[in-house]
Amino acid sequence: MATWVNGWGKLLPFLGMLMAMLTQSGSMVVIKFAMTDGMNKYVMVVYSMALSSSILLPFVLFLHRSELPLLTVPALGSFFLLALFASSAHIMAYVGIELSSPTLASAILNVIPAFTFVLALIFRMEEVHWRYFSSQAKVLGTIVSIGGAFVVILYKGPPIFRTHSSYTSNKLQFSAQPNWILGGIFLVADSFLSSMWYIYQASVAKKYPAVTVIVFFQFLFSTIQCGVFALIAVRDPTEWELKFDRGLSVILYQAIVATMLRYTLTTWCVHRAGPLFCAMFKPVGIIFTVSMSAIFLGENFGLGSLIGAVIIVIGFYAVLWGNSREENKIENLESSSHNAPLLQDRS
Repeated sequence: MATWVNGWGKLLPFLGMLMAMLTQSGSMVVIKFAMTDGMNKYVMVVYSMALSSSILLPFVLFLHRSELPLLTVPALGSFFLLALFASSAHIMAYVGIELSSPTLASAILNVIPAFTFVLALIFRMEEVHWRYFSSQAKVLGTIVSIGGAFVVILYKGPPIFRTHSSYTSNKLQFSAQPNWILGGIFLVADSFLSSMWYIYQASVAKKYPAVTVIVFFQFLFSTIQCGVFALIAVRDPTEWELKFDRGLSVILYQAIVATMLRYTLTTWCVHRAGPLFCAMFKPVGIIFTVSMSAIFLGENFGLGSLIGAVIIVIGFYAVLWGNSREENKIENLESSSHNAPLLQDRS
């Protein structure tokens, strides 16, 4: 029975992050589709966050109907800071996708484990022991991942497969499109802010384990933060009008699936398995995003995206391998120290 419970305990975070990556890939394609159709990206963020918080509020009241966990000023401040990371990452991601493509966005997101590892070192959540090959692999994997991100941004190359015939060049060329490079820079900023969110989320979840409450206040504060920003950035009142068209469908998907469901799953998985475990699922998004972009947007998949993605994934798994080796060492040390007093008592 214990083995079955432990098996599900490891499998559920895996399935949860897999579902979160699927919803995130769908979100990138939907965002690009909506902005191509003329919808304002900042308005989309505000409406999605507002709808998400409205939908989640009844669940929070129902799950904590007997007793709501104590909301202190420091807790609300932590939720506000989490929302600020999430809001900033959302805006950076939307701008980056508009300037480039969902495929580039999905590839760049794979540097999140590298950024997460660097931030974990800064905040002393991780340690580097240069004598051990596992630590060397984590550092080298971080450098390789970041290098792969630059390859994806700066080099496009010819399409590996084409979904339409508008691309006529067969030469291996570096990307000369300013929008593509600028979009990549915004997407790197999104990845960095997402890593900050992972690190801080792990700390907040330990102090305040009510996942739905954390997510609700993130949505609420994100709505306020993005709303203030959008009111400054969007001066045309007509861009705030909602109609029963594809734009409304996009907002519903973003609010219910891509925002509420994904954030709830990710927050729960961070609480159960840790920030680095969750960050390690980012390469799965490449497969989902490339397929969806080709089917729904007719987007070509270039050689540069493939080469850069492979480099990033190699670095990604180097970090993953090093982290798993160090976790095994820690578990072995803890088990040996736990058994030592028993052996001494017997002797």
